[in-house]
Amino acid sequence: MTYLIRTNRLTKVYGGKEVVSEVSMHVKKGEIYGFLGSNGAGKTTIMKLITNLIKPTNGYIEIFGETLTHKSYEVLKRMGTIIEYPIFHENLTAKEILDLHCEYMGYYDKKEIEKVLDLVNLSHAEGKPVEDFSLGMKQRLGIARAIITKPELLILDEPINGLDPSGIKEIRDLLKMLCKEYGITILISSHILGEMEQIADTIGVIHNGRLISELAMSDVKLSQIDYIEMIVDDGKKAAFILEDKLAIVNYKLVEDHCIRIYESKITQNTISKALMEQNVEIKEISMKKNSLEDYFLKLINGGEMSA
Repeated sequence: MTYLIRTNRLTKVYGGKEVVSEVSMHVKKGEIYGFLGSNGAGKTTIMKLITNLIKPTNGYIEIFGETLTHKSYEVLKRMGTIIEYPIFHENLTAKEILDLHCEYMGYYDKKEIEKVLDLVNLSHAEGKPVEDFSLGMKQRLGIARAIITKPELLILDEPINGLDPSGIKEIRDLLKMLCKEYGITILISSHILGEMEQIADTIGVIHNGRLISELAMSDVKLSQIDYIEMIVDDGKKAAFILEDKLAIVNYKLVEDHCIRIYESKITQNTISKALMEQNVEIKEISMKKNSLEDYFLKLINGGEMSA
């Protein structure tokens, strides 16, 4: 299996405190890797380590099969990045900014400027000063700048922060297209779980500087089993009936009136009939599915699902 990024026990200490602790992550070639964690979990620090903006205290990083050192200039030319928020000369136009970036990177195929502006849906604004851009337009320009040199690896730190739903969808569709049609491997961080669920092939969950899970999104979805959720007038009585009359033990009583039943072979009609015969009022009953948020909260709570 080919990994474009691999870290081994990567650690970063600031002021005597470990902000990144022994992180060993694996980003496969040709995938979108979703780096998932709350604000302050360590996502940005790891991205800065991978892009050589800061140096690790311990551990090492491999990119494109090479160990990253302070002299790894050629490796960095093969990636495009947005760390934190994209910064521009606000008085320049989008076209001028991309032209300046190409000069800096030693990339002289200027025909790509118009192509990439069209790719990120900014061709209509190429002559407009960036100070007049909306937040979503600036994010798209940041991605244009990151991809114009045709990188093999794209690293994006919270690229959908502050965007409205239509802007988020634009960025999502763009990244999927870049990965599928251009073969660009993408490492993207976010604290927005629902978005990662729609875009990532693999997720790495980081909490308090530690990578606590790394697995394929397909495996996460297999674990998101269906369950029956009921709202009843007396949860404790309903729970007793489930065990005594229906021999159901795989359930969870959430607060006093909500029960989640994880038995796949039992039907809603069977449950409803048993409870009504014992005078338990069912206010609501429906089939539910665990979300990525449920999975994430279970991980960071040490295996206990949040109520």
